[in-house]
Amino acid sequence: MFRKIIILPIIFFVLLAGCVSEKVPEKGTIQFTSSPPGAQIYLDSQFRGTAPSTVTDIEPGTHSIEFRYTGYESWSTDMVVSSGPNNVFAALLPQAGNTSVIGTMATTLAPSSPLTLTLKVEKDIMTIGNTQTFSGTGTPGQNVLLVLYGPGKYTDGVNLYQTNVGADGVWQYTWNPGSSVMSGTYSIVASDVQKTTSVRAGFNVVGGGQLAVTTSRSTYTVGDTITFSGICTTGAQNVILTLYGPGQFTNGINLGTQSINADNTWTYKYVTSYSTPAGAYTIYINDAQRTASASSGFSVLTNSGSSTPLS
Repeated sequence: MFRKIIILPIIFFVLLAGCVSEKVPEKGTIQFTSSPPGAQIYLDSQFRGTAPSTVTDIEPGTHSIEFRYTGYESWSTDMVVSSGPNNVFAALLPQAGNTSVIGTMATTLAPSSPLTLTLKVEKDIMTIGNTQTFSGTGTPGQNVLLVLYGPGKYTDGVNLYQTNVGADGVWQYTWNPGSSVMSGTYSIVASDVQKTTSVRAGFNVVGGGQLAVTTSRSTYTVGDTITFSGICTTGAQNVILTLYGPGQFTNGINLGTQSINADNTWTYKYVTSYSTPAGAYTIYINDAQRTASASSGFSVLTNSGSSTPLS
């Protein structure tokens, strides 16, 4: 009996300590890769080694990233780092006059090369399941080699296609990866076969993720503030909110867009006015490219607690 009396308080305090402990926000990691490999990595202007490399213990939020490699143009971007793993890849282009032979991007770029080459992408943001068209201009009869870099199997670069510049000086190729492609940031590099001229363009792929929405509670009184929140992991930068309900909300009212935080969460506050009809409501959300949707229901009551619309 005495032993039970001692053990019970110990268990109580152990459980109490677990309840009051605060969850420490998880920091982020970044896997850096580059082509050619060996580029110097600068995170927020601080040298952090050479690619490929993984940097840990990074505070979630926006950080500046730069890759440097002798004989190549520097590559820089501002990246929103989320908690957990992140990836960034840089396809470096050789500087004019570079005669170095390094890795898969080895090249000799003549400063006054007679070849010309331009590149553009059809969509800055591509949805998984859709196609992406690369096009540009070049010297008629010139062969153009397309190499794609990005997450997953494209980390080290994949030769997509080799096409020919037409007599009108125009070339074009449509990429159709289906639904197997991953969301993330991609770089397409176009060059002549001898790689005496190279150009690069970037785009984002979104879709294939999770979207969710919840309300702070299930019942509100007119005049209350309703907090909608959730997550979005489709790669989109914003979610679109549409509210359905009685009266003027019957056909849905677009509440606007809300940006997504670095940890893939989002929050939106909506204030009901005293002219808001009481009744049942549904909030629908889509990511900006409408690759995913979610909904949640709640009720608005009059001040007396009735669900009868206000007069």
